[in-house]
Amino acid sequence: MTRGRGILSMLVLLLAAVLTACTGLPTSGTVNYGLGAEDAPDSDEVSFLLPDRPQPGATPEEIVEGFIRAGSGPGLAANWDRAREFLTREFADGWDPRAGVTVDLFEDRVYSEPQTGAVTLSLRAVATVDDQGSYAPAEVGARTLAFELLQRDDGEWRISAAPDGVVLGRDEFPRVFNRYSLMYFDPTGEYLVPDARWFPPTNAPARIADELVNGAPSSWLAESVDSAFPDAVGLVPAVPVTAGGVAEVDLSEAALSVDPLTMDRMYTQLLESLKTTGVSSLQLAVGLTPIEAEAVPVRSTRVGGAPLVRIEEGFGFLTGDELDEIAGLSDMIEQYPVVAVQVAPDRDVAAVRLTSGAVMRLGADQSFQTLDSRAGLVDPTIDPFGFIWTVPRGAPAAVQAHAPDGTIIEVIDAWSGATGIEAMAVSRDGTRMAAIVTTGGTTALWVAGVVRGPDNALRLGDPVQLGVVEGAGRGLAWLDDGSLGVLSSGGEGAVVLEQVVGGLPSTTTVAVPMASIAGGTSLSSVRLRAEDGTLYVNRGTSWQPTATGVLVLATQQGAPQ
Repeated sequence: MTRGRGILSMLVLLLAAVLTACTGLPTSGTVNYGLGAEDAPDSDEVSFLLPDRPQPGATPEEIVEGFIRAGSGPGLAANWDRAREFLTREFADGWDPRAGVTVDLFEDRVYSEPQTGAVTLSLRAVATVDDQGSYAPAEVGARTLAFELLQRDDGEWRISAAPDGVVLGRDEFPRVFNRYSLMYFDPTGEYLVPDARWFPPTNAPARIADELVNGAPSSWLAESVDSAFPDAVGLVPAVPVTAGGVAEVDLSEAALSVDPLTMDRMYTQLLESLKTTGVSSLQLAVGLTPIEAEAVPVRSTRVGGAPLVRIEEGFGFLTGDELDEIAGLSDMIEQYPVVAVQVAPDRDVAAVRLTSGAVMRLGADQSFQTLDSRAGLVDPTIDPFGFIWTVPRGAPAAVQAHAPDGTIIEVIDAWSGATGIEAMAVSRDGTRMAAIVTTGGTTALWVAGVVRGPDNALRLGDPVQLGVVEGAGRGLAWLDDGSLGVLSSGGEGAVVLEQVVGGLPSTTTVAVPMASIAGGTSLSSVRLRAEDGTLYVNRGTSWQPTATGVLVLATQQGAPQ
């Protein structure tokens, strides 16, 4: 029985610039023979691994270990040709590395050989990626993978049976796979909604286009978004990208019968999805026939750069010592003892919670309405259509949405399985709801799709767990279209969890207790309010104070267009 060993040291570097730009593969980069992912050089170019070949005289256990290591080297075509060298010729054609990824703790791998021609690998999985590229955390627990081997006539062992997919260590994974966003429309067509996927960077444009045209949104999000691509329209697998960053997408003949508006929406989805690979423009065609299309306008979810706060002098955007108030709305908010404020995208309405615990709707037109007076309400959240969502801490299933006309909608299927809820926040595009919940004695971060039906019917889809929250949850905010910020208590200070929806988490600690969190224009502009009213912003590796006397740190759901 042996534990996993690191990959052999680097043998040679080869430049990949021999490929032409019209292949759809990178035209520059580095092949790193025999390097472990943790040793790969940093570079702005595509850098990929090419692990060692099977070594002469290797034992069955060493062959399996080499095969697992070869999962870190997808190669230029992302076909994992080096890994296939560890397989028998018959099995090499049938093994499917794209079936998924098991992300594990490298140091906990244990190989054993229970009998001649059989090897098992015991590991502790922390996450998985499915065949669509969707990432999901896994409950940390032991898993066993079984391998069968045959001895060739020359005495060398090769694998004749193995699970599909590859295994990557937690630190290896983000070096071998990159995160990309497939873009879908919200049901109104006003917003684009990201659906995170993970692919090797060497063939990312082709994988993104294929999943967008021939695939489907992630299952938890599918009922909350729309795609412009008709079922009849297909895609030629290769997506070449020119040296100038132009992606050439060849669609099936059915695309010729698509109406112009649908084609423009298809173009928009493809272009915005491929931009995450560095593509700058797009050319659609059916065979040799070019297709004319242009991007349709969509609404941005960016928010104002200055923090939105309630201070002694009033309510508005704080820049230095200057407070820029919101016409009409600031006056209304200043009249009430608010402890939480979220402002709608057009800054004409705010959802507020008062010191009494009640939730109100306040309007820039001087309108006001008490919406919910149930005990123990969490901070309210407002979607781009003016619905204000509320829920009591002790009853996570009792979610209500309050329509602009005052109608109360009981939200169906809310947070099934949760026994408590500390915070809830709707995404700025209105398609996703996140929450800090208690389930089975654990505090967790969940997200669910918002499903809108006729006559303002609303329900939440099946939730997925994004991660575990350490300590008591104190606050929750969308930091951008695809990331959440979670504030929790940690010792004498606080912990900030930045969680990508469908991706990896990162955490930072703050030395002083914090009371609330708000997103900004980017992950680097997240703001925290301390219990003493000091406002903090992240500066590199630490949180620095930027203002004092902040009574309430408000959140924004967008900005006027």
